[in-house]
Amino acid sequence: MTELGGYQDRVGEIDLSSSEVNYRSVDDEDAKKYIGARGLGVRYLFEEDPTIDPMSEDNRLAIMTGPLTGTQVTMSGRVAIVTKSPLTGTVTDSHHGGWSGARLKWAGMDGLVFDGKADQPVYAVVEDGEVELRDASHLWGKGVHETRDILEEEVDGSYGKNLSMMAIGPGGENGVKYACIVNEDDRASGRGGTGCVMGSKNLKAVVIKSGTKMPKPADSETFKKGYQQALQVIRESDVTAPNEGGLSMYGTNVLMNITEEMDGLPTRNGKYTSTRAYRDDGGPDIDAERVSGENVRENILVDEPTCHSCPVACKKEVEVQTMHKGEEMNVRMESYEYESAFALGPNSGHTERDDIALMIDRCNDMGVDTIEVGNMMAMAMEMTEEGKLDDVGGLDWGDSETMVDMIESIAHRDGDLADLLAEGARRVAEARDAQENSLAVKGQTIPAYDPRCMKGMGIAYATSNRGACHLRAYTPAAEILGVPEKVDPYEWEGKGELTATFQDMHAVSDSFDICKFNAFAEGIEEYVLQYNGMTGLDVSEEDLWTAGERIYTLERYYNNLAGFDGADDSLPARFLKDGIAGQGASEGEYCELEEMKNEYYSHRGWVDGVVPDEKLDELGIDVGPGTGVSSGDAAAPADD
Repeated sequence: MTELGGYQDRVGEIDLSSSEVNYRSVDDEDAKKYIGARGLGVRYLFEEDPTIDPMSEDNRLAIMTGPLTGTQVTMSGRVAIVTKSPLTGTVTDSHHGGWSGARLKWAGMDGLVFDGKADQPVYAVVEDGEVELRDASHLWGKGVHETRDILEEEVDGSYGKNLSMMAIGPGGENGVKYACIVNEDDRASGRGGTGCVMGSKNLKAVVIKSGTKMPKPADSETFKKGYQQALQVIRESDVTAPNEGGLSMYGTNVLMNITEEMDGLPTRNGKYTSTRAYRDDGGPDIDAERVSGENVRENILVDEPTCHSCPVACKKEVEVQTMHKGEEMNVRMESYEYESAFALGPNSGHTERDDIALMIDRCNDMGVDTIEVGNMMAMAMEMTEEGKLDDVGGLDWGDSETMVDMIESIAHRDGDLADLLAEGARRVAEARDAQENSLAVKGQTIPAYDPRCMKGMGIAYATSNRGACHLRAYTPAAEILGVPEKVDPYEWEGKGELTATFQDMHAVSDSFDICKFNAFAEGIEEYVLQYNGMTGLDVSEEDLWTAGERIYTLERYYNNLAGFDGADDSLPARFLKDGIAGQGASEGEYCELEEMKNEYYSHRGWVDGVVPDEKLDELGIDVGPGTGVSSGDAAAPADD
């Protein structure tokens, strides 16, 4: 039991196999070591065997908040979904914003831990610190949007006032390996297949009816000082200042024109480093500017909704009227994100802005990851060009009309090609001898930063504990935005240490759970003040850095036990020395991965990607009961 501020000291433990619900307190030592949200979720995941099949009922699904979630802290509306990924076989955590994290805390809960598998579809209702399971048979097969409307009426609440919903669509129900969990406002815990795990448990949705139990700071003076200091730097930052041209003005898609200009935007399945480079090579007239944040704001923006306690308002709600197969389509959706636009647009060989909006909305309704589904279709386009999918029809470059329908086909596994693509890049590559067509690391495909241009993203992708990811260590903060200081994006030296630093910092913010955009303005000083003020602890900056390293190392150790080592810290071949060189400003560049890995492992104190016993001891990491392993034990790769 913890008496620290910021916690409700209540975690729901739901055994779906028996429909039994129990509650656990938050262990004080765990809270101090792993903070909450991502860190505490991984700690709970470690109570089960890391070698389990992610699709089995033995896999655990944890929905967790942190000690700063739902408080006055700026951008503190996040929630973490932690599980073993069916896409990668690694530990994964995936977060979304909006209001569901805050409302879960206000409903009197620090988190929900789901085990087992229900006999028939169910959904969970959380209210006043209690969890109730209800029949969801009537919701199975429905999209997220219809599910949202039905549950608002059944639970008798209002999404704009006191209700939040996290649900899966047909993608999760049908075992698409990159299915996601979507909240009521189209914001997704997108990466790693969390929705696939939810579907494997016959869990359709979690509905939260919030109360008024907002945690109060244990040390109000320290908290006030930290909060005011944090708010000031956020308002003064060029990146986060409200209405100053950065995230507030254009959302995450502010990056589209920037990465295009520096030839760092993977195009046509990463064969080119920008749409300009593709045009210069004789390609058709596609242009990243057409799908940029500036273009979106000028032409299709209709609203700028915010998450809990957020002055930035990076979400850009859009409305488009477009034709699809002779039918007029009117779509209003939130939000036109950079990563989604990249994967469903330039990387797939087109820049049809309104078609991309339709695709993003379709992905949200079907409950599939926009990045992964876009990249899977780009991979299929390249394989089609090479004759590797002739027996299943294939997919042509830039065919945005077919792409719209393919999203629904993938979610329903309707047709041989869709069924194949639903398995993810690693399995497609293995089934079709197409490793050279895959842009995946540990089975998860890359986001919208070319590691030939931004070398930090190369080592960040390779060493990410959840597969290729920009959010484990967002090195473009330094390489593009100059936060905390500008570094040369083409220089590899120093990027190993930089990446480890960002990984540890984001492990802390993900465990608080606050938005990563805080880190464009705030630093460790603001983090310490707000954390100490809320909890009543007296941790130092060094203590907090150590907590971040402990969390990241625990994840790595989980992966080691699941069979992963340094050989899995790899990159797609086309980004390396013997692959396809960059073009434009990136001409001749490749990613010096091995040099950066050596630097990174040396800084981490790991041996070929494996955490040694002495590092576990140094960080005070002790595996939990139920794993069946002890420090240093090895495990064969899981059959996932």
